[in-house]
Amino acid sequence: MRQTDIPAGTLHTLHVDSQAVAGNMLGDSPHRRIDVYVPHGHDGQGLPLLVDLVGFTSGGPGHTNWRNFGENVPERADRLIHEGEMAPCVIAFPDCFTRLGGNQYVNSVAMGHWDDFLRQEAVPAVEARFGCGGAGKRGCFGKSSGGYASMVHALLHPDFWSAAACHSGDMGFELMFAADFAHTLRRIAKHGGTIESFIEAWETESRIKVSGDDLHALMILAMAATYDPDPDAYLGIRLPVTMDTCERIPERWAEWMKWDPLEMLDEHAEGLKDLKGLFIDCGDVDQYNLVYGARRMNKALAARGIPHVYEEFAGTHSSIDFRMDTSLPYLAKVLSA
Repeated sequence: MRQTDIPAGTLHTLHVDSQAVAGNMLGDSPHRRIDVYVPHGHDGQGLPLLVDLVGFTSGGPGHTNWRNFGENVPERADRLIHEGEMAPCVIAFPDCFTRLGGNQYVNSVAMGHWDDFLRQEAVPAVEARFGCGGAGKRGCFGKSSGGYASMVHALLHPDFWSAAACHSGDMGFELMFAADFAHTLRRIAKHGGTIESFIEAWETESRIKVSGDDLHALMILAMAATYDPDPDAYLGIRLPVTMDTCERIPERWAEWMKWDPLEMLDEHAEGLKDLKGLFIDCGDVDQYNLVYGARRMNKALAARGIPHVYEEFAGTHSSIDFRMDTSLPYLAKVLSA
């Protein structure tokens, strides 16, 4: 339950006309909103900057909206700062929602260059406006797809980000996607048999009622447009399986696996040693099997001597915002040092 008797920070809204996102194959607008939280008693100057990378189906403003029976992220930060649990930080909430329902925050010819958007456009705009962040004082955090992004950005850009928190992030692709392709093909067959007919049906029917089964299939198509886009295909989407027999296409699946954080360690793990902090957690009964990927990541990082914090909690992939009570103070502490 939100507390109404503590000092509230200020929420600002910026807009960025992105060159990185412009021209994406999905037709998504390059005009992007960024909500920015500045804690009570501060103007942002000199504070660390945290960037909230939201999960699939959401956008940054979804974390600043009013919530029933609970706190949004600014309200959570107000409480944590007021109670002395968290050092003051600026928090940015970029809107990276797409036509396919979400984002993995990496560069893709189909989805757009979202990695570039974050590092070259969104973060510089926030830092210039509020005088926060900068080298050694930037961190990112997120859950699910946002947790994946936080882990991948830490791997790819330890010179830009100095800390990251990954809540239930995508890793261990073999376990994650084992049954998803067959499910996706069944939903495509139900809606005309092609990716184009499925998308057309989704964009018509979801205006009336959202089907959970179709939404899950849409997510897999978004992953395909992210990890292995085809510039010649409809919206850049191709699957790594045959459309009739669901047989894995080795060269296509190999492109997906290049983006599995566990597979990225061989090339990029050493850079993680430059971080001020790396936090990873997952529910012990995560319904997408992500806890096994998280455990593998924990073991692999430990074997390489990479400092990090790893925690498991009692829970699934759902309703885990309470874990920010642990990660946000952690990030604020390491970035304030």
